Amino acid sequence: MGQVFHRNPKHKYPVAVSGDGPYIIDRDGKRYLDACGGAAVSCLGHNDREVIEAIKAQLDRLPFAHTSFFTNKPMEGLSCELIEHAPAGIERVYFCSGGSEAVEAALKLARQYFVEIGQPRRSRVIARQQSYHGNTLGALATGGNTRRRKQFEPLPLQVSYVAPCYSYRGKRQGEDDAAYGQRLVRELEQEVRRLGPEQVLAFVAETVAGATLGCVTPVPGYFAGVRAVCDKYGILLILDEVMCGMGRCGTLYACEQEAVAPDLLCIGKSLGAGYQPIGALLASAKIYDAVVNGSGFFQHGHTYTGHATACAGALAVQCAIKQRGLLAQVRERGAGLETRLRARLGAHAHVGEIRGRGLFWAVELVEERASKRPFDPQRRINTLLTQRALENGLMCYPMGGTADGVAGDHVLLAPPYIISEAQLDEAVDKLARSIDEVIAAQ
Repeated sequence: MGQVFHRNPKHKYPVAVSGDGPYIIDRDGKRYLDACGGAAVSCLGHNDREVIEAIKAQLDRLPFAHTSFFTNKPMEGLSCELIEHAPAGIERVYFCSGGSEAVEAALKLARQYFVEIGQPRRSRVIARQQSYHGNTLGALATGGNTRRRKQFEPLPLQVSYVAPCYSYRGKRQGEDDAAYGQRLVRELEQEVRRLGPEQVLAFVAETVAGATLGCVTPVPGYFAGVRAVCDKYGILLILDEVMCGMGRCGTLYACEQEAVAPDLLCIGKSLGAGYQPIGALLASAKIYDAVVNGSGFFQHGHTYTGHATACAGALAVQCAIKQRGLLAQVRERGAGLETRLRARLGAHAHVGEIRGRGLFWAVELVEERASKRPFDPQRRINTLLTQRALENGLMCYPMGGTADGVAGDHVLLAPPYIISEAQLDEAVDKLARSIDEVIAAQ
């Protein structure tokens, strides 16, 4: 092996050598069903020939030209494809190399927007507890994932946090969805007023909560209420759809199902399906116009912004999703995945909730169902489940800290949009078996 500084330097990783649709194959020939898309990334599986050929063709023409000097056809074409289906008011795309960069760009553009329009006092960001927005410093500060953020807290910008829309643990006894959502919206407004509306520049939220909470969908009306608060106080709404967007929840943009349009929208992961690193920030016309008619320059940039080969790959991915009717397939297969999960695990003594949308589902594990008491984090349920599932030939995405940032375990599934019915059976069977084996071994 080489001299890589691995994510976990003490762990011995199998060596991946090839892909076959939704499977990854290691150098020993073992096949792993990728039921999490890596990290909700590989929406077309691992060897889509059309995407690979599009990348090869672009490499033959022009791999890279720095966008401080040139534009390029794949970047322009991809921007048109994304804007054609974007939420109302969204008219421009800023490309980057991944989701964390997209969130960083959104935070900086939000700040610059208010400077451009003569409101430089706005510098405060409000986000949600138990959220995740990336690992770069601004994105990490914005995320409410306590465990990931703690050791770096002296470094990033200051962010205020409000409660997530997490009905399993957040709803009070006798409270219906409408009342719960209204309570959360009031909490947001109270935080805006506490900080001073003239100080707040943005509220940042995942449309469907991803890795930290595990596929938590908003209650009906929640985001409409959030949008109203933002409009009332002139605050920008930034939606993070890096994990839940680009078809993962059954519509191209997850916010379509909430009937809400943000001011800034962050995407990644299924944008390029893992064939090249890429992310993007989508911006409303009012923000773009403020910059163009003000300083005329977005004070931001990366070497690989608008990378021609990455954009060519992502354009091929988006064309494949549209031309193959994969959004409808996500909804169909997603319904099948939900049915299988509920049939196999719905009455499980250690399953607290099964939740999700499209092909984006999570199972929250608990020590006791009635009280919703999580497992002691010292038992390392999520860590052990990752390894046991891999031993059983399944890639899934377990996480800890679900309940309060420290305690709580869930496992997330985000399989490729091309997954078959038989492979759904395989995924749920291997997941259930892995859960049972980990808990039995405790």
